[in-house]
Amino acid sequence: MSYETILATTDGPVGIITLNRPAALNALNGKLTAEISAAAAAFDADDAIGAVVVAGSDRAFAAGADIKEIKDKTFSDVYRENFVTASWEGISRVRKPTVAAVSGHAIGGGCELALMCDIIVASETARFSLPETQIGIIPGAGGTQRLTRIVGKAVAMDMILTGRALAAEEALAMGLVSRVSPQATYLGDATALAAKMAGLSRPILMLAKEAVNAAYETHLAEGIYVERRLLYATFATEDRREGMTAFAEKRKPVFRNR
Repeated sequence: MSYETILATTDGPVGIITLNRPAALNALNGKLTAEISAAAAAFDADDAIGAVVVAGSDRAFAAGADIKEIKDKTFSDVYRENFVTASWEGISRVRKPTVAAVSGHAIGGGCELALMCDIIVASETARFSLPETQIGIIPGAGGTQRLTRIVGKAVAMDMILTGRALAAEEALAMGLVSRVSPQATYLGDATALAAKMAGLSRPILMLAKEAVNAAYETHLAEGIYVERRLLYATFATEDRREGMTAFAEKRKPVFRNR
């Protein structure tokens, strides 16, 4: 499938979605978000792909929503077209592991896009911000919810109400980012991380991802219940048997994704 605003490529078992609106610093318009969602769904359905990386450029992961596209919209417009919900959430629905490779600006919707991924690998130059209140709106692609769950109320309030930006090391300290790499290697590091996960059992990783998301989205007792059921489910897989047998035999497991 061909795209106008992204590049969809592969590196072995890793699908890579690269935002490609350089003149607009990868600002997120309707076309771009729809293409991200379409590429994400295609990689998720592709048995040859085990993990997905989302990247921008060294200068900007994504510079927020394209204000030129939305500045004249009315309440009726955004409500009728289901703005944001209709096309922005595709990467959050991918069942395989997802990694955001972030360098430079991750502003507004760009920050929210990164937050939709399972893991964020940031370059030393990365800066994360949700400055929507500074132009008269609020974050609307999950920023007020995902950010608060990750960094806590105080920091989320500071970032959202004042527009404060977090540098890469600050984001790492607060749990927003998983790893910080030099700008020269961050994308390769993110791809290598994705490749490592792609080499494991895909159904097991999907079950593990579902369990972690339950902790993120529900209370402890419900999360423990979900975790226990998903653990039991692993015992129905061939890969669980192979993994344990290989461990006992002191060899590397050969997973068959079933």
